Amino acid sequence: MSTTLETAMLMAAGLGKRMRPLTATRPKPLIRVAGQPLMDHALDRIEDAGIRRTVVNVHYLAGPIEAHLESRARRTGASYPVSDERARLLETGGGLVKALPLLGDKPFLCANSDNLWINGPFDSIRALADRWDDDAMDALLLLIPHARATGHRGLGDFHMEANGRLSRRKPGRVAPFVFTGVQILSPRLVRDPPGEVFSTNIFWDRAIEQGRAFGLSHGGQWFDVGTPQAIPLVEAGLADG
Repeated sequence: MSTTLETAMLMAAGLGKRMRPLTATRPKPLIRVAGQPLMDHALDRIEDAGIRRTVVNVHYLAGPIEAHLESRARRTGASYPVSDERARLLETGGGLVKALPLLGDKPFLCANSDNLWINGPFDSIRALADRWDDDAMDALLLLIPHARATGHRGLGDFHMEANGRLSRRKPGRVAPFVFTGVQILSPRLVRDPPGEVFSTNIFWDRAIEQGRAFGLSHGGQWFDVGTPQAIPLVEAGLADG
C-alpha cells in the first residue's frame, strides 16, 4: 500500500534555547546553515517530494517566520498556512492537536525544522509515502542508524524489527536507530490529548503499544543542528558530500 501526501507540518515554534546566543534576536528556523535558513532545507525536501502545502506552527519571534514564509510563497507558489501558538507554546503534541483542523483528515508528513537531511539513492519522503499502510500504521518514522547520526549525542531512540515495527530504547542500552524528525502520522492518532501542552511521545507510545508504530531507515545524510557549534560541522559535512 501507499499514500499520496498532500499536506505537511513543519515544527517551527520552539524557543531554540540550545542555539543561543544566535537565537537571541532570530528564531531558530531562520538561522542560516550552508547558505540558507534551516527551515528552507526542510521545505525544499518537502516540496521536492511533491507536497505543495505545509502548515507551519509559530511562537517565538513569529513575525519574521511569517514574513519569510510569505516571501517564499511568492517564489515557490507553495502555500504555508500558519498555526499560531503565540499565546502559549504547546510542545510538539499540543502543536499537532492545535494544527489538526489545518492538516485535514488524511495522513500527513510532519518534520522538525532543526534537522537537516539529504536524500540518498531515493527520496526519503516519497519512500515513506510508498511504505505507508493505512490499515496497519498510525505512525511511520524516518530513522537513521545510530552510527550515521551526525551530531547526535544521545543513546538512540528506537529498536526496529525486520518488518519495521518499533519499540523504545531499553534503559541503560544504546538503541540502533535515531529519529530524524521526519514522519508520517495518521490524524486518528492525534486525539484524546492528555492536556494542552505535551510531547508527541504520548502519541508514539499509544501507537507502539498497539503495534501501529513503524520505521523506515534513511539512506542519505542526516545532521542534528542543535547548537551553534554544530553549524560549521554540518557545513563541512555537506561540503564533503
